[in-house]
Amino acid sequence: MYKIQANSSGTRSIDVSEEHLQTLEDYQLFRDLIDSNGYVDEQVLDKLKLNIRSMLESEAGKDKRLLDLCLDVIYHQNMKAYGLQQLVLLFINWKNRGNNNLGMTARSFQGTPFN
Repeated sequence: MYKIQANSSGTRSIDVSEEHLQTLEDYQLFRDLIDSNGYVDEQVLDKLKLNIRSMLESEAGKDKRLLDLCLDVIYHQNMKAYGLQQLVLLFINWKNRGNNNLGMTARSFQGTPFN
């Protein structure tokens, strides 16, 4: 289990499991999510939520893992742009530990402004 910081002051956090990270990878939820400017803001979070909602509406079986990811992480009451950036960084580090290269590094997202 991992814990991501959900705000810049560090007073809020969200628990993220290995299964959540695997679901992000299986559904390629971060693919083409962030524009070339590299900014992670509320619009990016809204785009992710809409993409997931669309998947859930079109899926006949409604994958429980995707629903769990939504309830536990993406639609968590503390999830904001800052938390999403931390989730992306965690995902990149998790992928790199598994020797799977996404072509991204954590440095790509450092210094990104937040709303």
